[in-house]
Amino acid sequence: MELYNVEQKIQEFVAKIEAKNPNEPEFLQAVKEVAITVIPFIATRKEYTGMKLLERMAEPERTIIFRVPWVDDKGEIQVNRGFRIQMNSAIGPYKGGIRFHPTVNLSVLKFLAFEQTFKNSLTTLPMGGGKGGSDFDPQGKSDMEIMRFCQAFMTEMCKHIGPETDVPAGDIGVGAREIGYLFGQYKKIRNEFTGVLTGKGLAYGGSLIRPEATGYGVVYFAEQMLKTIGQDFRDKVICVSGFGNVAWGVVKKATELGGKVVTISGPDGYIYDKEGISGDKIDFLLEMRASGNNRAEDYLKKFRSAEFHAGKHPWEVKCDVAIPAATQNELTLDDAKLLVNNGVICVTEAANMPSTLDAINHFLNNKVLFSPGKASNAGGVATSGLEMTQNSIRLNWSSEEVDARLKEIMIGIHKLCRDYGKEADGYVNYVKGANIAGFVKVAEAMLAQGVV
Repeated sequence: MELYNVEQKIQEFVAKIEAKNPNEPEFLQAVKEVAITVIPFIATRKEYTGMKLLERMAEPERTIIFRVPWVDDKGEIQVNRGFRIQMNSAIGPYKGGIRFHPTVNLSVLKFLAFEQTFKNSLTTLPMGGGKGGSDFDPQGKSDMEIMRFCQAFMTEMCKHIGPETDVPAGDIGVGAREIGYLFGQYKKIRNEFTGVLTGKGLAYGGSLIRPEATGYGVVYFAEQMLKTIGQDFRDKVICVSGFGNVAWGVVKKATELGGKVVTISGPDGYIYDKEGISGDKIDFLLEMRASGNNRAEDYLKKFRSAEFHAGKHPWEVKCDVAIPAATQNELTLDDAKLLVNNGVICVTEAANMPSTLDAINHFLNNKVLFSPGKASNAGGVATSGLEMTQNSIRLNWSSEEVDARLKEIMIGIHKLCRDYGKEADGYVNYVKGANIAGFVKVAEAMLAQGVV
C-alpha cells in the first residue's frame, strides 16, 4: 500500500477514535501511539484486510462503573466511584491492576487497559488485558477506613471477576495491605479460595519477589538493550524517578549489575545522591514507602550528603541510562532534550506511558535506545502470571526460580521487540517492535475466534 494511503488510514482511524472517546486524552494518546506503527504493518498483511482488528482492540469488551459507599472513622458516609475495564480476552482471562488514586477516571483506566493488552501479549503468557480502580485516595486514611473501603469495593467487583474470567492485581495505591483486604472480602462473599488476585501475601498464595519484579524486569530488559550496542550496566550512571516498589526494584537490580543510581523522585521534587543509592540507602526506600509519605525529601533525614531539588524532575542530571518509574507523562519534550544533550544512551520506561509522544519522537529521531513501558515494565504482570501458575498447581517456587523465569521472559520480550523493530540502518525501534509484536498474537487469536 502506498505511503499516502497508509497515512490517510492512520488519520481516519485516529479521527474515529477521537469522535467516539471525547475528553479522554490519556486513552487517545495510547491508541494513537500504537496506530502509528501498527496500521502500516496491517497494510502489509492480506489476512488482516477488512477485519477491523485494531478498531476492535480499541473498544473495551466490557466497561463496568459502580458506586462505592463506605463509612469513615467519624461515622460519615463517603461515596467513591469504582471501575473495571475488561479490554480484551482473546488470549486469556482479563489481567491488570487496580489503582486507588484521586486521578483515576475512565480515560486513565482505558489507556492502562489498552496498554495492558499489548503488554500481556508480549509476555507470551495466556493473559488478556484489563484494568480497574477508584478515585479513592488511601493517603491519610486509617487502616480501618482502607479496610472498609476495600470491602465495599470488592462487594461489587466480585460479581465481575474470577480466576478464569478476570484476575486483578495491585497498582498505585494498592499494595499488599489492600490486596489482603480485597481478597478476604472476595473469599467471604464467594465462599471459595482461588487465585482471583495476584500480589497476595506469601501466607495465602503470593509469589516470592513480586514486589520487586517490575523493577527487576525493567533492568533485565535494559541490559538486553545495552547489549545490542556492546555495553552493559557496569559503571553506568543511572537516573530513576519515583521511589515506590518499581523504583526500588530498579535501583536494587541495577546496582547489583554494577550501575550507579544517583536519583529518585516524588511529587515534591527529586533527590540527587552523587555517591550512589546503594546498600542501606536502598533499604531506606522501603521505609519511606511504608511510612505512607510520598515526599522524596524525607531521604535527607537519614542521608544528609544528598541534594534535594524541589518541584523538579531528575532528567536534568547527566546520566547514561534514564528510567522513568513514577507516572504517566512525567517526561516531556524539554526533559528529552536535556537527556539527549547530556549524552543519554538508553531510556527504559518503568512506569506506564511516562514519556509524552513528543519526547518519544525526540529519542527515536536521535537514535537513542528507547523502550516503551508496555515492553520493559512487563516483568510485573509476567510475575503475576507466574503467581497464577503457582496457584493453579498449588505450589510455591523459590525466589531464585521465579527470578530466573522472569529474566527468561524479559529476554524473550526483548527478542520479539528487537526482531519486529529493527530498521534498515540497524537501529532498533522498540516502540514499533513492541506494538507490532504485542498486536500480532492478539490479532491471530481474534481472527481464529471470529467476530465476537
